[in-house]
Amino acid sequence: MPYTYEYPAHYLTVDPVIFGARSTRDGCDLKILLIERGLTDQPFFGMWALPGGFVGPKESAEEAAARELEQETGVTDAYLEQLHIFSDPERDPRGRVVTIAFMGLVDRSACRLRAGTDAARAEWFDVKSLPPLAFDHADIVAVALERLRGKVRTEPFAFHLLPPTFTISELHTLCETVYGRPLDMPNFRRCLARMDVLREAGEETNVSHRPAKLYRFDEKAYARLLRRGQTFQL
Repeated sequence: MPYTYEYPAHYLTVDPVIFGARSTRDGCDLKILLIERGLTDQPFFGMWALPGGFVGPKESAEEAAARELEQETGVTDAYLEQLHIFSDPERDPRGRVVTIAFMGLVDRSACRLRAGTDAARAEWFDVKSLPPLAFDHADIVAVALERLRGKVRTEPFAFHLLPPTFTISELHTLCETVYGRPLDMPNFRRCLARMDVLREAGEETNVSHRPAKLYRFDEKAYARLLRRGQTFQL
C-alpha cells in the first residue's frame, strides 16, 4: 500500500553561486554570474537573480544545479560544491520552498554565456557592485563569498578560477580581490615558495611588455603536502 505523510509537501530548488575570474595584463578580477528573470507571471520579473530552479522528481540536487546552470546561462563543466541550505519559510512568495545553494568556480574567459529557459539575460557582475537581487539571493551570495575567502586561505581553491597557466601577478590580484584587502607581494611569494606547489610553465607570449613567467598548479605536490600533515596556507 502507498505511504502517506501528515505533513504538507515542500518544494526543493537549487541556486548555484558561480564565481568567474578573467586574467588581464594587470592581474585577475572576480565576478559573479547572474540572470535576469524573464517570466512575467513569476515573482521578481525583471530583477537579477542567481541561476537556478526546481529539482526534478528523478534527479539529484547536484544534477539539477548543473542542468539549471547550463539551461539558463550556457555554462557547463563548472566546479560545484554544496554551500548551504536556505529554508526561511518566507523566502519565496510562491510557497514553502527550501533551496540548496551551491558554489561554483570557472575560468570566465572560457565561458560563452547564452541565456535560456526563463532567463532573459545572463551577465557577469563585479563582486563589489552587485545589483539588487531577487528572493534571498543577496544572503546566499554573502555566505558564498565568506566560504570562498575561507577556502582560498587554506585550500588551493583559487586555481579553479585561473586558466591552466597563469602569472604570479594574476594569482596575487585574484587573492586580493577575494580577501577584499591588499596582500604584501614579497610575503605572498615567500608563502608560495614555502609550499612548493607551483611549477614554471614558460613565459607569456604576444605581449608588448617584458614577458612574465607562467606557472601551473602541481596537484601531486599538493597531495604530498597533505600526506605530510601540512595544508595550503596563504
